[in-house]
Amino acid sequence: MTMPRLLPGLRRLARSAPLIAVLGVSVLLPNAVTAQGQPTAPPAHQPAQGSAPQPKAAPAPQGTPAPGANAQGAPAQGAPAQGAPAQGAPAQAQAPAPAPAAKPAPPKTPVSEALQTVRDRLEDIKKDLETREKAITGPNVGSGDLTRARDGLDGVADRLRTIIDALAPRLDAARERLEQIGPKPKEGEEGEDVARERAEREAAVNDVDGTQRLAKSLLVQSDQIVDQISNRRRAAFTRGLFERSSSLLSPDLWMRVAADIPRDVNSLSSGFDDTVTLFRRNGTLWNLLVLGLAFGLSFALYFGRRNIAPKLGRRDTTVTDPSRRRKLLAAWRVLLLGTLPAVAGSYAIYYALDATELLPARFLPVASAIVGGFAFVAFVQATADALLAVGKPAWRPAPVSDAAAWRISALAVSIAVVITVSKSLEALNSAIYAALPISIATRGLGAVAAAALLAIGLHRFADTAEKEEECFGPYVATDTSSNIGGPLRLLGWVAAAVIAVAPLVGYVALSAFLVDQLIWAAGLIVLLWLLMASADTLIGGTLCEETRFATTLQANTGLRKRSLNQIAVLATGAARVLLIAIVALLILAPWGLDSTDVFSSIRTAFFGFKIGDVTISLSAIALGITILGVGVFVTRGIQRWLENTYLPATDLDAGLRNSISTVAGYVGFLLTLALAFSYLGLSLEKLTIVAGALSVGIGFGLQSIVNNFVSGLLLLWERPIRVGDQVLIGDSEGIVKRISVRSTEIQTFDRSAVIVPNSNLISGIVKNRVRGDRTGRVIIAVNVLRNQDPVRAAEMMVECASAHADVLKQPPPRVVFKKIGDPFLEFELIAMVVDVNLTQKVQSDLNFSVFKALSDAAFIPAMGPASSFITVQGLEPVRDALGQIAHAVGASQTVALSEPASGARDDARRGEGQWEAGRRKLGQTS
Repeated sequence: MTMPRLLPGLRRLARSAPLIAVLGVSVLLPNAVTAQGQPTAPPAHQPAQGSAPQPKAAPAPQGTPAPGANAQGAPAQGAPAQGAPAQGAPAQAQAPAPAPAAKPAPPKTPVSEALQTVRDRLEDIKKDLETREKAITGPNVGSGDLTRARDGLDGVADRLRTIIDALAPRLDAARERLEQIGPKPKEGEEGEDVARERAEREAAVNDVDGTQRLAKSLLVQSDQIVDQISNRRRAAFTRGLFERSSSLLSPDLWMRVAADIPRDVNSLSSGFDDTVTLFRRNGTLWNLLVLGLAFGLSFALYFGRRNIAPKLGRRDTTVTDPSRRRKLLAAWRVLLLGTLPAVAGSYAIYYALDATELLPARFLPVASAIVGGFAFVAFVQATADALLAVGKPAWRPAPVSDAAAWRISALAVSIAVVITVSKSLEALNSAIYAALPISIATRGLGAVAAAALLAIGLHRFADTAEKEEECFGPYVATDTSSNIGGPLRLLGWVAAAVIAVAPLVGYVALSAFLVDQLIWAAGLIVLLWLLMASADTLIGGTLCEETRFATTLQANTGLRKRSLNQIAVLATGAARVLLIAIVALLILAPWGLDSTDVFSSIRTAFFGFKIGDVTISLSAIALGITILGVGVFVTRGIQRWLENTYLPATDLDAGLRNSISTVAGYVGFLLTLALAFSYLGLSLEKLTIVAGALSVGIGFGLQSIVNNFVSGLLLLWERPIRVGDQVLIGDSEGIVKRISVRSTEIQTFDRSAVIVPNSNLISGIVKNRVRGDRTGRVIIAVNVLRNQDPVRAAEMMVECASAHADVLKQPPPRVVFKKIGDPFLEFELIAMVVDVNLTQKVQSDLNFSVFKALSDAAFIPAMGPASSFITVQGLEPVRDALGQIAHAVGASQTVALSEPASGARDDARRGEGQWEAGRRKLGQTS
């Protein structure tokens, strides 16, 4: 039964012999392994069933895999391994013949010294990261362990990023050198030199690529460690915050408090005895003198802030309307003069107690809580006085009423006193090692007292001073005496309710934490409001108002007032954003948010983060925008130099100069855009999707814009219309002033600007008066009396035109005899002008000169019929006759009327004849 079991084992051993041999050679001779994709010659195979060992087979020819092996040197899939019998064949089958001899593989190129140094650094970083990872994976990991593991990780990540960035160009260069050899031939053998060069370059690529991959993996490991530390911190914070203890309503808690009071009293007595002992032992004259000086200095500072600081605040009650700037400066003076002396006095006492060692070390936190509480109360009082200015409404920066100012100030100081007492008792409990029930009761009662004060204050703020509604008039909303909005008051009630209920249900830690954060957030928000108001007034007011600084800045820099106003708005906006960000970080800091993580996230966002395969870097974007702005600025400068300096010195016309400067602007902008995109890492291949989206947009909504853009390029290249040409488009005629990307600006003769899309100029009908040349034509119509010599009249008109300086000599001016009329002879004077822009001027000058010449020669009447009115002659007899008729009617009656009437009829007949003659003459004239 032994042999049947042994034979299958020997068969399996024989089948696996080639694989075992390949693995052994790979481990023992790593330099013999060629690059990826290059086959490795299989080693000799051991014969089965203890037969004599076969001689080692020669390596297969390079580029041709050995029989039964794939590209990696392992047996081919589905084919039997070398040296193993085929399926169904006996194990005693003879081994195949050895492969033919081939050229030996070239030795592996040794790693360069610089790359080996980088690998050594990566190995050190790897060991450091593994140590940190082990430190945070234990069961009992404290906050100190997390802090030690977190410190320095940002520097490690920065070093890894530096290595990755430094290896990137080296890897690209190595790959480019490898690509220069070309792909490996599929048929035929490769030359020995080429194969050796290919192997060396593939080895170089693999070395650099492997080093960079190792650095990237270590960077991912460092980021994972940071995430683990952050998750552990948040979990520990949440666990401690929502840890449930005994409720304040629990009788068991108070029974345990009563049972532990004697022990804590004994501990307090023991601490008092220790303090007396230290006073006896260290109470030297020098220590007592230092302590006395500290208390005296503190008393002097507190006395000064209470009595001298208000006078130095310079809030004159006689001033009824101080400026906003004076209010804020006075508020800062009151705040600083009321806070800094208290802080200095408290620190002096604490430093004296610590330096003289007159107080046991475990009681120093108690002293710190007490003197720090005094400083905190002083700060709250100074802040309330600075912003609310109780009793001085004219100097109050905050928009609240007098009653609200007094109530808010009293509420803030009361809560500060309660917090100080609570923190001092908590420090005393820690110093005497008080029992847990007493600590819970102390913290819970302090939180409930703070919530009660907050509720009382909010209830008092609900008092309103209602206005009586008029019977006949619109509704007037009631004004609250506190000037505190409903949402803010509602938030205060919610906070008071949560703080008061939490200790009653056993969440004392949560209640105490909410009290601390409410005070902390309120103080920061008050300071934020004061800082933003100061920034708006000091920065914005200094630049916007007629101040000396604004006037000097405007005079020295040449900025306009509107530019200064825009700078002021931007500066105040930036200051607001920065202040809000800082205050938000400070508010969130106690909620388990580590500043290191915040700054690390900000730095990651600034220097680059990945979304899929796309790396987004705010710094790269900012620098790309800067490059674009600088490039546009340089391009505009070159355009101005071309337009104002270089091109006017050439013989080119205005239209060609405009085309050159415009094309230069386009080329400069495109080069700048390409440079900015290349810095951002956006190649043309990566913009394929954007180009596709733009093509769709062009097909729908951007078709007209692209049409106008292409039309503008055609105008600049073909130049059918140039800058300075006089064109007629529809009913608008004027001079072309500018040809831009989308439209062309035409200035009419009444100084109006007509904006014409470029597509209209390409596809529409445009009359260009100066397309071929700039000469113009002037036509003047002249009427000469019929009884004058027409030849002489024509000669006089030609002489007037020839004498003008702007009339061309060739072709010479000429006169066209248009019509022989009844009263007048009609002529047209035609003259060519050197520039079409001078047409109206020449026409006006010729009108003056021709009129003067013909009038002096009596070729035109001194006063001819005007075109705007008609003169009727020959009505004087009619007027006289009517006057005589009226006189005759008034002078006599029937008898005397016969003769004047007959005379009047005769006169009337004569007047009618003259009227008819004048009418016929007027008809002939018109």
